[in-house]
Amino acid sequence: MKKRKITKTKFKKEKINQGSRTEKYLLEQIIRVDHAGEYGATRIYDGQIAIFGKNSKIGQTIQQMADQEKLHIETFEKLIIQNRVRPTALLPIWNIAGYLLGASTALLGKKAAMACTVAVESVIGEHYNKQAKQLGTDQKKLIRTIKKFEKDELEHHDIGLEHDAENTFGYNFLTKIISVGCKTAIAISKKI
Repeated sequence: MKKRKITKTKFKKEKINQGSRTEKYLLEQIIRVDHAGEYGATRIYDGQIAIFGKNSKIGQTIQQMADQEKLHIETFEKLIIQNRVRPTALLPIWNIAGYLLGASTALLGKKAAMACTVAVESVIGEHYNKQAKQLGTDQKKLIRTIKKFEKDELEHHDIGLEHDAENTFGYNFLTKIISVGCKTAIAISKKI
């Protein structure tokens, strides 16, 4: 079979028409990791609601945040299909880990559950901010989506603070552990 020789001119045309491989790789990573993160967030809130119930005062607050997270995950599910991005292979792990994190912090009490929210949403807000800066001008719609979701995540962060998250016994230790876990999940989900 004869190999097709690509001249510089043809390569440049292909690159302009299809976007660079680096840009496509970055876009795939962003969609994959954001889908995984939003999925994990919904599972954290599911775990917390399982402990507190939907009808308790704190359960209603958590449910409102969970509802926003569900809109986020639906958006990234559509983007996965539209852009033909492979979701992370670790979704089954994030399913269990997210639920267990939510349930275990809820078992420690309302303040600990809110400390979990503060830690997770702080990392995610920062993560979205970095992504918005990484994307090129040809991704204006995705940038707007990410900036909107960043605003929502930081709102959740503030709700956690308003519900006395910082008064949790061992707050600094708990939030540090959760933050490191989130950052690790982000790094892994980009690739796998």
